[in-house]
Amino acid sequence: MAGLLEQLSAAINRLNEWVGRAVSWLCAALVLLVCFDVVTRYLFSATAAWIMELEWHLFALIFLLGAGYAFRHGRHVRVDLFYAGFSVKDKAWVDFLGALLFLLPWCLLITYTSFGYALSSYEIRETSPDPGGLPARYLIKFSIVIGAALLLLQGIASLIDSALVLAGEKSPDGEKGQTDTK
Repeated sequence: MAGLLEQLSAAINRLNEWVGRAVSWLCAALVLLVCFDVVTRYLFSATAAWIMELEWHLFALIFLLGAGYAFRHGRHVRVDLFYAGFSVKDKAWVDFLGALLFLLPWCLLITYTSFGYALSSYEIRETSPDPGGLPARYLIKFSIVIGAALLLLQGIASLIDSALVLAGEKSPDGEKGQTDTK
């Protein structure tokens, strides 16, 4: 059973690693787009609604789709005041309980509620309310669902990894075997 759980965790890690690396390219696209927008706005006194909306959409995609990747690499928001001094087992307990009680229910709630929100947008073929804005606003709304689902999956991987550490099946560095307590 532990082997199957480790494979599931590894598959989730690979998925979020791939998505995170792919999304990182959107940062470069966003920088180029903002530079273009600044140049056209200040040199030519011209801009378009679709450019500003695309900037917002790219930022949203980076944030939403990169959340699972950030969590995987420990770049999420966490209060490390006490956590940093905890033993390996205590950290595993905090990670396990945090995922089980807070992260997974929150991700399920966001995924469930945002799906209906995005589906409604799709059904009415929602577009930008601004003249010259982007069409298909439902696409960015579905990214909320995808981002929450990716974070949910990464939370499941964290839960599995923490449980395996607590059971002595895995050390925090990913090796099989007993964990030390400090």
